[in-house]
Amino acid sequence: MEEKPEKLIVNGKRLDGREPGELRPLKIQAGVLKRADGSAYVELGGNKILAAVYGPREFHPRHLQQPTTATLRCRYNMAPFSVSDERKRPGPSRRSIEISKVTREALEPVVFLEQYPRAVIDVFIEVLQADAGTRTAGITAASVAMADGGIPMRDLVASVAVGKVDGTIVLDLNKYEDQYGEADMPIAMLPRKKEISLMQMDGNFTPEEFRQAIELAILGCEKIYEAQREALEKKYSANLGGE
Repeated sequence: MEEKPEKLIVNGKRLDGREPGELRPLKIQAGVLKRADGSAYVELGGNKILAAVYGPREFHPRHLQQPTTATLRCRYNMAPFSVSDERKRPGPSRRSIEISKVTREALEPVVFLEQYPRAVIDVFIEVLQADAGTRTAGITAASVAMADGGIPMRDLVASVAVGKVDGTIVLDLNKYEDQYGEADMPIAMLPRKKEISLMQMDGNFTPEEFRQAIELAILGCEKIYEAQREALEKKYSANLGGE
């Protein structure tokens, strides 16, 4: 295990040189897989995440079908080579099962599931390289992949973590801040209505710190939302140009 840094914020700057309210470098690309109905690739800091969507399609076995709505299934998985140490084994872990569940709950509010009774929509999120914040980057990628696949949606879902480090509220925690900070709060948001569809918290905030964290998360999600839209516009303008 790496040694804990003495200070995580020095002269108002974080260890990676960012301001407290600054995102790590972000790259989003839509439509990266030909055999998926929709797909997206996200890089956030050192995270490299691929999302693929299949459906809506008939749900088998039939006894699991919902008569009035589609079923959204999400699977989050960390590739064995995504981390540098020996702690990641192949196959689902308790953590990946929990993140799969909260990802589904974060995405469900935007999908018009009632339009596809008895169908299933499958979302696969594969973490190729992990660098703190994989659940939020995975939700961001999955949202773009669903839009790329033509899934009817009320909005995109943008997601980021906020936290407290050396007593300072920060946006988009890096791995040291994630490991050694005082609080970590992943959030997913429907940007147009500013509705929160996911909020988890590890650590403690004062009421004022909590308000600051929410405000910072909203600003971060709005920046991510712009990058999501640009990725989709770029993909479809390229397609139109090729016709």
